[in-house]
Amino acid sequence: MSRLSVVFEKEQEKKVDRGDAESFAPPKAVQEAARRGLELRKKHKKGGLTSQEAGKEGVGSGVVRASNLANGKKVSAATLRRMSAFFSRHEKNKSGGDDDAGFIAWLLWGGDPGRSWARKTLKMLERRQEQ
Repeated sequence: MSRLSVVFEKEQEKKVDRGDAESFAPPKAVQEAARRGLELRKKHKKGGLTSQEAGKEGVGSGVVRASNLANGKKVSAATLRRMSAFFSRHEKNKSGGDDDAGFIAWLLWGGDPGRSWARKTLKMLERRQEQ
């Protein structure tokens, strides 16, 4: 293997570690959950619907995440790790009804389908790196 090939391979490994090498399109169920979260947020007036409006209330990341997921925008492995961390921290908050801020936030991040998708995809990436 040439020196150039080794350097290129190391750069590719760094990208995989940062989650930049590939991205993943959210499944339809994740898109629908995020869309529903945005609709409930608007209906029950649970914060702004743009990142600027929501950011003023300190909750911009959920709106940005929901918009990206609802539109089917691909996400990186790094974003999937953030999603997984969100779900781990906030599982206790998801049990409210349609007008509950915790339930709406859960949906904004993709809801139960988002949690399953993030976990499954991250496990696949871990197995791939072990090989």
